[in-house]
Amino acid sequence: MSTIAIIDYGMGNLHSVASAFEHVCDSKIIVTSDVAEIEAADRVVFPGVGAIRDCMAEIRRLGMDEVVKKAVAEKPVLAICVGMQALMEHSEENGGVDCIGLLPGKVKFFGDKLKDEAGEKLKVPHMGWNQVKQLDHPLWNGIEDNRRFYFVHSFYVKAERSDEVKATCHYGLDFDVALSHGNLFAVQFHPEKSHTAGLQLLKNFASWDGKA
Repeated sequence: MSTIAIIDYGMGNLHSVASAFEHVCDSKIIVTSDVAEIEAADRVVFPGVGAIRDCMAEIRRLGMDEVVKKAVAEKPVLAICVGMQALMEHSEENGGVDCIGLLPGKVKFFGDKLKDEAGEKLKVPHMGWNQVKQLDHPLWNGIEDNRRFYFVHSFYVKAERSDEVKATCHYGLDFDVALSHGNLFAVQFHPEKSHTAGLQLLKNFASWDGKA
């Protein structure tokens, strides 16, 4: 039986992610901060919620930045929400925070003056369901383009490399919500909260060989 390790660095309800995986695949699912368990797993999930400053502090304290880099070089890795943001070079949140730097690009604030096409002010954080426009990748198998996924975030990713962008979204502006780099697939939305489409993405990851 293959194993999926969900990295626990003390930020967020990881058991909802674990439960979603248990619902869609036969893999052994473990929530762990044990480096040996993460390194031994067949696939790794790098989640995250909350302020990036606190997340990065714990990631570095536990050495999970190096663990994630090593995992991405060797096996399929799925990053979720702040997990995706933590992989970028720098975030504007909390006055500016340097991140892991595995993916070139920045994390930017939606702003206090975000408006829709009619000029109406949009609420920040961007919270709730929104359409995701896909670009070709195996993790979209069985998921219709423009399906809605569930978001909760005040900061968004803008990648430097267009070839790494595998999905975009619009909320007052266009931003990147899925990135791919080798064995890595990272998403801004929460697949574990996104009903059928999200569960299908998790199911696809559970059998993904890490090839785009």
